[in-house]
Amino acid sequence: MTAVPDQAAVRAALADFPDPESGRPLAEMGQLAAVDVTPTVIRVTVGLTTHSGILWKQVRGRIEERLRARFPATPTVEVTVIPHDRPPGKLGQIGLEAKSVIAVGSGKGGVGKSTIAASIAIGLARAGSRVGLLDADVYGPSVPHLLGLAGRPQIENGKIVPMRLAVGGGSMPVMSMGFLVPPGEAVVWRGPMLHGAISQMLRDTLWGPLDYLVIDMPPGTGDIALTLSQVLPLTGAVVVCTPQDVALLDATKAIAMFRKVNIPILGMVENMSFFVCPDTLKRYDIFGTGGAKRTAKELDIPFLGEVPIQIQIREHGDAGKTAANYDDPAARPYLEAICERLVGGLAAANAARPPLPSLPVL
Repeated sequence: MTAVPDQAAVRAALADFPDPESGRPLAEMGQLAAVDVTPTVIRVTVGLTTHSGILWKQVRGRIEERLRARFPATPTVEVTVIPHDRPPGKLGQIGLEAKSVIAVGSGKGGVGKSTIAASIAIGLARAGSRVGLLDADVYGPSVPHLLGLAGRPQIENGKIVPMRLAVGGGSMPVMSMGFLVPPGEAVVWRGPMLHGAISQMLRDTLWGPLDYLVIDMPPGTGDIALTLSQVLPLTGAVVVCTPQDVALLDATKAIAMFRKVNIPILGMVENMSFFVCPDTLKRYDIFGTGGAKRTAKELDIPFLGEVPIQIQIREHGDAGKTAANYDDPAARPYLEAICERLVGGLAAANAARPPLPSLPVL
């Protein structure tokens, strides 16, 4: 242990600290930007990518904790995080520029899957990540209503210009069949037409470079998952369910479906977990309790968190203001925790098995 460190000692202490996105050491990736040491202060500047934006605060705390443990004689440790750009490569046969593609599915309808998918996308975007949201629920597209978006996308040079949602000082591209089909009109398509529609929305939408593309899947175990597994490499899937047994049975089928087409399971989310009466603050487990957490443990997959039944979440969704859930102190902690655990799981997997660098598409 070094009592009075110098720059070399501080850099050595962080030599193996992993970048959350790549899993490789910050020093190796040129992300240990600056180190300044005085007898009383250690100042470190690290560059992190926007892909791990929601983890920046957590990573900063871990670096500070390590330095304080290594150099206890130095009273002050200050760590600053700055953006470090690493552009995404192109994925699959459609050439999508994205680092991670996350499908959000469920075994049955009515469990709040679209609300959770939209909330994950909004949470990651608020944290500074570049996020796109694709509503692939062709038969029942609800994302436009949840986000308060309407209108028909424009076409520029043969490409679809997605609608955009203002999020955290920027905007998030959103694409849905709900923008292409008149309100109230049903989509009656067979498998090949679904395949073509989803492939076209992925391929022909001007998404731009993304850290994450979040895909709101249709409920059940239909053709869309097979289409996605064929046209681009998915990072994994998040499965949403409610606590009651019938929903868990269907969620288990959805997990089996994702695994059958080689889509990793990133975790489960339990929606409508409980209700706290605002008048008495008494908790009611309307649909049971802890079912998703138990199922996740039995199936050896991560449990990402729970979201209670809250009147304001329903009101925001009905009003097209799902993003306002993050301004609500009662809802925000649950939603942010899901995003942090999701990206934290990706970071842990990368640290355990650093991926190969992206290769250019020839």
